[in-house]
Amino acid sequence: MNIGELEPDSARRASPHDPIEFVLSEHLNHRRMCRALERLAVATEFDAVRITTLLEFVRFDLTLHVIDEEEDFFPMLRQRCLPEDEVADVLDRLTLEHAEDKVLSVRVRDVLNACLIVRKPPCAMDGGAEALMAFALHEMRHLALENAVVVPLARRRFSPDDLQFLSQRLLARRRRVTAPDK
Repeated sequence: MNIGELEPDSARRASPHDPIEFVLSEHLNHRRMCRALERLAVATEFDAVRITTLLEFVRFDLTLHVIDEEEDFFPMLRQRCLPEDEVADVLDRLTLEHAEDKVLSVRVRDVLNACLIVRKPPCAMDGGAEALMAFALHEMRHLALENAVVVPLARRRFSPDDLQFLSQRLLARRRRVTAPDK
């Protein structure tokens, strides 16, 4: 099961060959993750498939996305934006929020792992529902800022060569993650 199957409509899939659309696609799937976490936080029944899907998404997809932004997207935006874009403060804030996301996501992973071990829903775990809700709220605010400020600036400032470079980096990172161990 993927994150899109937790929502009534299917997950948006964009290719890393179009890096801005790919980031927007990931943001949409992150919003789906947030809604699924909110629903899971109030669920009274244990759902191993849903919990496992969310755990894997937070552990892998979300982590990879933050690396994409911190190592490639944000640094390139800092280089390409003009002083009048006033992007530095926004990117600094988003980087701080990524650090907060890490702390919140570790708590969410701990709660979800504990749910799988004891076979109970998050609301049965001490602070479990609150951890899921706090993370979802934090992530939704973060995504709103990225979509409102960062993505439009990237569309305006990134050249075709920049987009090609970003595409190569996104693809290479995903090949490393999905490559079988030797």
